[in-house]
Amino acid sequence: MSPFIGELTGSFLLMLLGSGVVANVVLEKTKGQSSGWIVITFGWAMAVFVGVYASNSLGGSGHLNPAVSIALAVFGDFDKSLLFPYIGAQLLGTFIGSIVAWLSYKQHFDATSNPDLKMAVFCTSPAIRNPAYNLITEIAGTFTLVLGALALSKPATTMGSLDALPVSLLVLGIGISLGGPTGYAINPARDLGPRIAHAILPIKQKRDGDWSYAWIPIVGPIVGGLLAAGLYNVVKG
Repeated sequence: MSPFIGELTGSFLLMLLGSGVVANVVLEKTKGQSSGWIVITFGWAMAVFVGVYASNSLGGSGHLNPAVSIALAVFGDFDKSLLFPYIGAQLLGTFIGSIVAWLSYKQHFDATSNPDLKMAVFCTSPAIRNPAYNLITEIAGTFTLVLGALALSKPATTMGSLDALPVSLLVLGIGISLGGPTGYAINPARDLGPRIAHAILPIKQKRDGDWSYAWIPIVGPIVGGLLAAGLYNVVKG
């Protein structure tokens, strides 16, 4: 299998299940409505588990995240010539996954009047808007993700053989501990691909895409990933 097919498929499953759990919790008249933050964080952890496992099974890296791919291209053994095709596959996968989640919950989108809740199914937004602190939160969350994943993976420089379960538990911990301020994007593709989908889909009574905030879940994770991979290389010698 092509590694790009693996990366695209894993990213698709990541976003289908991730958007799906948020939709189930926040939209009107679902069976999971108002089931809370713990359900969302656990659902996202399972989304990561399925996405990473599927990507590795189909020949992908299991990155599913441009911040991870960039960090490993700079500090690891990941082939730099594959970087932009990988990022493209990750963005396309999350874009399509969020659209399928929308189709699955179409009636519930129609039944929900709050446009902020509809957008939350697709992308992140801060609980308290402060760009500097929001950026720090995304840097810290992604730093934890990449440093933890590198410490768990074998070989650490590629993450290619990283088991899906440890990284999914790591994401669960990040969501529970650091997810409150921004919704823990910790992945530019996870936020940008679905934000674009939200902009173009015919969603009733939708709001704007809050594009003035959209740079934070892109820049923050990239910075956090680079800092983590660089520190890991220094510590490992």
